[in-house]
Amino acid sequence: MKIKKGDNIIVIAGKDKGKTGKVARAYPAKNMVLIDGVNIKKRHQRATRQNQHGQIVEKTFPINVSNVAIVDPQTNKQTRVGYNVAGEKKVRIAKKSGSVLA
Repeated sequence: MKIKKGDNIIVIAGKDKGKTGKVARAYPAKNMVLIDGVNIKKRHQRATRQNQHGQIVEKTFPINVSNVAIVDPQTNKQTRVGYNVAGEKKVRIAKKSGSVLA
C-alpha cells in the first residue's frame, strides 16, 4: 500500500468525491485508510451510566485505498506514487511533479 499515515489525499470516488483530508490511520491488511472528515456516519450510543443519556454520535469510518489518491505537494492535484532510490534510501515521489513525498 503506497498511502501512509499523515499523507494529504483526495477522494476520487464515492459519496465524498472531491473531499480532501489527512490520513489519520492506515489499515494495510484491509487496504483501507481512515481520513479526518471523510466518510462520516451517525451511530447511536447507549447510555453507559445511570445518569447519562443515550446520544447520536458522528463517527469516521475507513475508506478503501482504491477510492483515494495522494495530493501532489506542488500542484495540489491528484497524482500517482512512484519510488526512487536516493543514495541508500528508497523514497516516495509524486509522478506528476517528481517531488519527494514526506
